[in-house]
Amino acid sequence: MNKAMTFDGWDLPSPFIHHLTANKADEDEFGHVNNSRYLAWADEAAWAHWDHCFPEHPRTEFVKYEHGMAIIRSECDYLGQTHAGDEIDCAVWITASDGRLRAERRYQFRRAATGETVFRAVTKLICFKLQSGRPTRMNDTLKKHYQVLPEVADALMTESLGSAD
Repeated sequence: MNKAMTFDGWDLPSPFIHHLTANKADEDEFGHVNNSRYLAWADEAAWAHWDHCFPEHPRTEFVKYEHGMAIIRSECDYLGQTHAGDEIDCAVWITASDGRLRAERRYQFRRAATGETVFRAVTKLICFKLQSGRPTRMNDTLKKHYQVLPEVADALMTESLGSAD
């Protein structure tokens, strides 16, 4: 990220924020939240983002849409430990979409009390037919959801230009 650009501590502008609190069941034998929980929280945050954008299309009705989005790749950076009782703000952005088959979602998790980033991830997604599991074009609702916000696109462009220096 271009260090000159700041978005109130977030990596990108206009995040969708899902708030959660880690609990004792999230911890592992080492006394901190297990790495696998961050991916479960990412999934939870992605669905919360969907529910926020499309309350008229609840996820429980996806079967009748006959389309879904599947993660085909996840890249994760674990940057800090969290523990039971920690409140976490989970930011979600759609950062790429061809409007047909593929999309990308980015995450940044911050400890709510300090703003410290403890986790970042990128997931690559593909649209598929629920019945067959085969890739298919996004329906109109998925196309609408998997659009990159203009301000996010601008920030990503600036970010990529800054990394070329």
